[in-house]
Amino acid sequence: MAHPVDVHVGKRIRHRRWLTGMTQQQLAEQVGIKFQQIQKYETGANRVSASRLWDISDSLTVPVSFFFEGLEGAADSGSDKSSVPADLMGDKEALDLVRSYYAIPENQRRRLFELARVLSDVA
Repeated sequence: MAHPVDVHVGKRIRHRRWLTGMTQQQLAEQVGIKFQQIQKYETGANRVSASRLWDISDSLTVPVSFFFEGLEGAADSGSDKSSVPADLMGDKEALDLVRSYYAIPENQRRRLFELARVLSDVA
């Protein structure tokens, strides 16, 4: 049976890969392994070694700590907004929104961000 930490790390790998638009095959090639191994990591069936996680984080352009964010029992480093789902990366709608957001040209994206910030302050 997969350890909950391995499952969490695997989900974070899958969501980050998906956000960047990368396939399992592309990530596997960058890391130097077979895509089946990426599948096993993403499901938590296989544990990711520290050096492999380092390579994956480099390929997905995130710090290694990204894969442990949101892990239950991990030290919280900020304010807890009750309106934010606990597993934001597991929410397909949120992921679609983030992916769409980054597809917008940067100058328009900044304006959209400011609008969202104002709207959230009003609510």
